[in-house]
Amino acid sequence: MRALLCLFVACAFAIREDVYQDAFISWMTKYEKSYAPEEFFYKYGVFKTNYDFVLAHNTANHSWEVELNKFADLTSAEFKIMYNGYKPELRRNQRVEVKTLADLRIGAYPSGSLDWVSKGAVTGVKDQGQCGSCWSFSATGSIEGAVFLKHGHLTSLSEQQLVDCSTSYGNAGCNGGLMDSAFKYVQANGLCTESSYSYTAKNGACKSSSCSPSADSKITGYKDVAHSEASLGSAVDVTPVSVAIEADQSGFQLYKSGVFCGTCGTNLDHGVLAVGYGDEGTTPYWKVKNSWGTGWGEAGYIRICRNSNKCGISNEPSYPTD
Repeated sequence: MRALLCLFVACAFAIREDVYQDAFISWMTKYEKSYAPEEFFYKYGVFKTNYDFVLAHNTANHSWEVELNKFADLTSAEFKIMYNGYKPELRRNQRVEVKTLADLRIGAYPSGSLDWVSKGAVTGVKDQGQCGSCWSFSATGSIEGAVFLKHGHLTSLSEQQLVDCSTSYGNAGCNGGLMDSAFKYVQANGLCTESSYSYTAKNGACKSSSCSPSADSKITGYKDVAHSEASLGSAVDVTPVSVAIEADQSGFQLYKSGVFCGTCGTNLDHGVLAVGYGDEGTTPYWKVKNSWGTGWGEAGYIRICRNSNKCGISNEPSYPTD
C-alpha cells in the first residue's frame, strides 16, 4: 500500500530528481548527517521514499502532519531496531496486580482536560539516542511525577542507572526492558539523580554506589491498570502513567504535529508516558511524552487519538506507588 501511495505521489507531483537531491542535501546539512560512500545512495533512496510519504500524507485530509525529521533516512524496520525497546514478553511471565476502574480515584475523566506538564509534574523531554532504553525513560517519568505529587519537588532521575543496574530484574539495558521491572528495581534500591548518574545511551557497569540518590525516589511498589481507556483515564487523573505503544510505523516515526489517528497496530514495542488528555475540536486525544528529543513531534510530545485504543495505549499501563 505504501509503495502504491509513493508511486501515485511521484506521478501526481512529477518530482524531479534535482528536487530530491536539493532536499536531501538541505536535510543532511540541517541534521549534520554524513555517510560513507558505500551507504550514501542507499540512504538517499530511503530518504526519497520518506519524502514521497510525507508529501502524500500532508496533501491529504488528516488530523496530523508528518515531516522529514531526523529519522528520515531510516526505514521503519531500521527505526524499530534503533529507537524502540519495550519487551512485552517479559510481562507475560510476571504475576501482576491489576487496578480496576473502581480501585482508582475518579476524577474528571473522560470529560474536560488534564495536563500534568502544565501542573509541574513532568521533567523536560529527554533523548534516548540509538539505545533501546525507552522503558527506562517511561519509568523515570512516572516516578518523577509520583515524587512531585507526594513531596512537592520535581527531580530528574537517572535512566542510565536503570540501564546499567536493573538487569537482575529482567531488563536488558539498550537491548530492551520493561517499566514494571524498572519499578521493582527502584522499589528495592531507590534511584539516583540524573545529574549524578548521567545518560550515555549505551550499556555500562553499574555505578549506583557512587551516585547521589534522590531521597524520595524509593517507591513502595507499582500497579498495573486494567486494560481499558476508561481505567487509563482514571489513572492519569491521579498521576502520569507509564504506557506501552506500537511506534514502528512511518506515520509515528515522522510525526510532526496534530492528533495522531493513523495506522500503528497493537504490537507493543515502545515505552512512553501518558501525561494528560483533552480534545482538539471534536477529536479526543491522549497527551504523551516521548524520549526522542524535543526536535521530534510537538517539542517531544505526541497527541494520540482516544477511544479506539490507538497504538495499544491502554493494553499495559502501569504507575508507581509512593
